[in-house]
Amino acid sequence: MLRIRLRRMGSKNRPFYRIVVADSRAPRDGEYIDMVGVYDPLTEPFTLRVDVDKVREWLRRGAQPTDTAARLLARAGVDLGARR
Repeated sequence: MLRIRLRRMGSKNRPFYRIVVADSRAPRDGEYIDMVGVYDPLTEPFTLRVDVDKVREWLRRGAQPTDTAARLLARAGVDLGARR
């Protein structure tokens, strides 16, 4: 199954995250299929950039967001109402 989830990047104590589409069996920071956004919680205010069209396409293909990714995507304006 495909998942839309966060991939941790950055250095120790300075994380930022890529929002990626990956196989659910792949490790957190392992190989991914497509990058659909970026989230940086350390900037003030936090940075969230999402390619909404790519996310919608992956949702149509059956990718399921994790809980954290779903909250971030909802903040970015992606409609997740029909995801399950």
